Amino acid sequence: MNSAVSEPALIGVDWGTSSLRAFLIDTDGQVIEGVSSPEGIMQVSGNTFEAVLDRLIGPWVSQTDLPILASGMITSRNGWVETPYEQMPLGACRLAQALVPHDTESGVRVHFVTGASVEHAGGPDVMRGEEAQIIGASALGLSEGAFVMPGTHSKWVQVADGKIVDFSTYMTGEIFAALKGHTILGTLMTDDTFDEEAFTIGAKAGLEGSSNLLHSLFHVRTLPLMGKIPNGATADYMSGLLIGTEIAAAIIDESEMDAVTIVGRNDLSERYEIALRLAGLECRHAPDDIVAKGHFLIAQAAGLVG
Repeated sequence: MNSAVSEPALIGVDWGTSSLRAFLIDTDGQVIEGVSSPEGIMQVSGNTFEAVLDRLIGPWVSQTDLPILASGMITSRNGWVETPYEQMPLGACRLAQALVPHDTESGVRVHFVTGASVEHAGGPDVMRGEEAQIIGASALGLSEGAFVMPGTHSKWVQVADGKIVDFSTYMTGEIFAALKGHTILGTLMTDDTFDEEAFTIGAKAGLEGSSNLLHSLFHVRTLPLMGKIPNGATADYMSGLLIGTEIAAAIIDESEMDAVTIVGRNDLSERYEIALRLAGLECRHAPDDIVAKGHFLIAQAAGLVG
């Protein structure tokens, strides 16, 4: 938060699948105040998105007449207003030109940020919300290189000259949850404290034998069975195995990668840093409010703020 007295210029909304954040942003693109809610799009019943947003940012709206920018899964088919996808390369200006305005029943205008898509040999890839975070990175001097955005569907993003030029999605988090919750591999797993040694063993296995994942996964069961790792460490071993496999694939896709910027807000980012360093890659972390900086740059390019 910015402790200095600042002039509000913009309200930015980051609305994902499982959570919602909003930021009051000043004329320099700094966050004055932030609020959050667990009401991601899948937790909003009856598509009452306007009511949820009004409850969250209503105090700001009642005191100011500011432009509102929203990004994330709120613009998906399951969200409030579906927006199209923009193609690569994609920067703040393109996103500004593609903003989709929507007037609420209460007379408030919300500008929705479109998603991004890219076509690969195996099929298309898409993102919603991450593009605003990546654009925000350029405000911090992070306008080149590789970014990883850990999560249910991890994103690896290539950036050049402040623009997104390519990206790939890995379903690492969702596969972990499915294996833990719905296969025999999860029967020994407990919610013990993080076992870094077991995670590291798994990450090394994933990095060294990524093409052998379907075989290596059975070791999640056999290693504790034979007493080679504690029963309580199996979840961390499998986490390392999947993350290591993901990183190995991403390195192959971008052979000249030597450093990675991690965009994330939880302990998952720490796990990725461990695995990335095992792969010989330097790591840097983007701040938590990077999406607010992206909102500001897009709104500035659109002429919504000075």
